[in-house]
Amino acid sequence: MTEPSAVPRQHYVQCLSPSGLHRMAYTEWGDPANPRVLVCVHGLTRSSRDFDRLAAVLCGKYRVVCPDVVGRGLSSWLVDPRGYGVAQYVADMVTLIARTGVEQVDWFGTSMGGLIGMALAGLPEAPIGRMLLNDIGPHIEPAALGRIGDYVGRDERFGTLQEGIDNAALLAASFGPLTAQEWREINTPLLHEVDGTWRYRYDPRISEGFKGVTPEQNEQGEQFLWRSLAAFKGPVLAVRGELSDLLSRETVAKMGETGQQVSSAEIAGVGHAPAFLAADQIEIARRFFDGGPVGGS
Repeated sequence: MTEPSAVPRQHYVQCLSPSGLHRMAYTEWGDPANPRVLVCVHGLTRSSRDFDRLAAVLCGKYRVVCPDVVGRGLSSWLVDPRGYGVAQYVADMVTLIARTGVEQVDWFGTSMGGLIGMALAGLPEAPIGRMLLNDIGPHIEPAALGRIGDYVGRDERFGTLQEGIDNAALLAASFGPLTAQEWREINTPLLHEVDGTWRYRYDPRISEGFKGVTPEQNEQGEQFLWRSLAAFKGPVLAVRGELSDLLSRETVAKMGETGQQVSSAEIAGVGHAPAFLAADQIEIARRFFDGGPVGGS
């Protein structure tokens, strides 16, 4: 029989933006009274359910909280798409952490989820203890930004759920050599049926904020994140996919020089971003959050 704590529970929290209120969905695993909380935040067009396997393993020691960032998954869409950006996402996470009732959480952030974590961790009195950054750093390679910009915001429609799953797998092929069942597992929550066709759940307008950023704004954002990383006092694990086009080895090295307690690990045979479905990848996270060595550099 499955332990009750290993069964995900669906919740919502009300958040505030300049254009009004919105609901942020989150999935919770583990003992709801456990004061040890791990927040897992997904990438740009993904969902909280990317973390199901990780959460099922870690929920024995943690209450694992996995939000759908606003505009994605089961969360509301913003009235004003100009609000889709790290500042709003950080504000929402502060609200979510307050909902947990604890003073400090640990953080697992994949891609965009890592950007949100870095931005929050650098603030005075930040509520983050340990932070794993999955294939993301303050500097993002321009080629990766171009690749992502090519597909974000397309209002695609599919005749069947499987067509949608396959399309999402194609876009995320660099996650690694996943099985058909694994792709179905993490991609099904990204889709829903609308008027007889299958569509992505995320708001296509998230691309407006993503594509509207000027080079000057990108530079300012990057420098802010470097300062945030330097200010954060807790342990950081920078995980890089060996074939990543987004996070370079040079950036990982600079993160180690800039941060106060930064270690790193590289996962062979995958690009952006390691899916953390495989047992050996989950073990990297488990060891880090337990405070032990992870076998990286």
